[in-house]
Amino acid sequence: MSEFVSLLSQHSWLFIALVAVVSLLIGSFLNVLVYRLPKMMEREWQQEYQAYFQADAVVSATDSGKAAGAANKVNASALGTPERFNLAVPRSACPKCHTPIAARDNIPVLSWLLLKGRCRHCKAPISSRYPAVEALTAVMSGLVAWQYGFGTLALVLIFVTWGLIALSFIDIDTMLLPDSLTLPLLWLALVFSLTDSALVNPGQAIIGAAAGYLTLWLVYWGFKLLTGKEGMGYGDFKLLAIFGALLGWQQLPLIILLSSLVGAVIGASMLAIQGRDKATPIPFGPYIAAAGFIALLWGEQLTNAYLSYLGA
Repeated sequence: MSEFVSLLSQHSWLFIALVAVVSLLIGSFLNVLVYRLPKMMEREWQQEYQAYFQADAVVSATDSGKAAGAANKVNASALGTPERFNLAVPRSACPKCHTPIAARDNIPVLSWLLLKGRCRHCKAPISSRYPAVEALTAVMSGLVAWQYGFGTLALVLIFVTWGLIALSFIDIDTMLLPDSLTLPLLWLALVFSLTDSALVNPGQAIIGAAAGYLTLWLVYWGFKLLTGKEGMGYGDFKLLAIFGALLGWQQLPLIILLSSLVGAVIGASMLAIQGRDKATPIPFGPYIAAAGFIALLWGEQLTNAYLSYLGA
């Protein structure tokens, strides 16, 4: 094991290649996570709703076990999902013919290319987003490995990168940034600051997390007081707090500026090309994630270049 670790530390290309291959597999899992986690959350909300508002119906059942089972069946039926539904069960299957996907057809990117983007059995088209997420995960993780080299810092940032990809696509699909993903990443960043490998010390991490959260919190309430509308969600605050904990408060202005610029450009493009209504909500999480990822890799260089441009 020590010899293998030595090889990775001595040959950066080997570390980058290993990270890319592993990340392709992780990307396949992220596709599952992006699809299933929101449905799992919705089922949980349905169950909580029934437990709160239909207590009388639950009590009237012959026993609590039958009542819980009945509630689960109703929720599953309403959501179009099986009674047992989590990240592992049921097996991934074709959404049209429901044939379980065999292992040979579940090789990241390669299987989709060999099958020409279609189900082996019913020939129904399979979304190109699946291989795109897998490839994106490999490329982004490889960039982190290339930038930081073999070490604890790179491994932590690669794990954070996986979380950012999952959060971004969930936000695109559902306008949600689940606490079950944002909070563990935030705690990871804070705890990691206690180590010698971190980019900031614990004090800087705590201040950065607080500054990241409170900055968007103030923007949220300012916008709401002025317009009576909610401009963003609390998940966005927590996402920016993650970057504050990883990089310190000094990188937050860059992340906010980059995310706002990207959001404005993409938002204007969607209005012009797709003809969307100006009141249509646009998820802000992917822009924060993209800007934060850029800051993770090149934040210091970009900040120094900007200050140099201003003559500071």
